[in-house]
Amino acid sequence: MFEIRIICESADREAVVSGLQSRFDIGRVRSSFSRTSGGERLYITADLPAADVWPTPEDAYALAPSIVREIGWTAQAAAERPFGTAATREFWLRKAAVLDRIALADEREDAPGDAAEAATEAARRLIDLDRAGVIRNPRHYTRQQYVRWTKHQ
Repeated sequence: MFEIRIICESADREAVVSGLQSRFDIGRVRSSFSRTSGGERLYITADLPAADVWPTPEDAYALAPSIVREIGWTAQAAAERPFGTAATREFWLRKAAVLDRIALADEREDAPGDAAEAATEAARRLIDLDRAGVIRNPRHYTRQQYVRWTKHQ
């Protein structure tokens, strides 16, 4: 375990914490005002993630809302995003997760379709956004990141 101290502008706080969540297993974020920049000082305890530990789909999506609800959230987030702006990390994570869940359902029912390919492509977009490097199974990465994200919601 180690502690990270970051001084940033208040407007950048969410992006900084989100970036750290994508790379480390982080604990509670403590903050105070920075005496020098007028921004914030963030103190975060963190651990390096276990590289080979991938959660099972059941563990990853145990607290997930229904697939229908997640599809609705994803569609609404896409519709509300101003034209020409990049989607947020949360959007790509939730989209990849809901597509993964649909693909898992198809696989359980032995129903061929494009869901697995769509889930893998959305997971790759998340990996690219996180600059996570090469991941052999992108859908496993989605599940790992979804577990981390739900812990902080």
